[in-house]
Amino acid sequence: MDPVEMRREGARILQPVLAPEGFAFEPGEIDKGSGGAYAQGAFVRGNRRLEFSTRHSLGLVQYRLGPSFVSHEDLMRVTAGRGSNAYPGFSDDPLDAFRHLASDLQRFASSFLKGTDKEFIALIAEAERARPKQGFSGLVNPDAG
Repeated sequence: MDPVEMRREGARILQPVLAPEGFAFEPGEIDKGSGGAYAQGAFVRGNRRLEFSTRHSLGLVQYRLGPSFVSHEDLMRVTAGRGSNAYPGFSDDPLDAFRHLASDLQRFASSFLKGTDKEFIALIAEAERARPKQGFSGLVNPDAG
């Protein structure tokens, strides 16, 4: 399945979850990068966006409120708890990733779908604080006391 077709079919899977909350699908950029062809899309309601990309499967998923944003992974870390979210999941069917994302939206993303801007911004800040440290700052000093 090419990235544009995957984006179209994926949007159909997400539509029943997002449309009742006032979100509308907007197709995004279609291009070719070093990893091959890709397509982007977003579900938009006012200043909120659920952005995603497709290549061989569903790729980057992030939630945006104005200039603030959080990845799906970081949002799930604070709303779902470890191992409770369905996306990314494992499957040979690339559309299952969209089914998993739809499940996560229904179960764990009510603050994005229905919450106030203030509530969602607070959740973004919490997700930032809970993000695991990367690089050298993520290493534990075994000699520390």
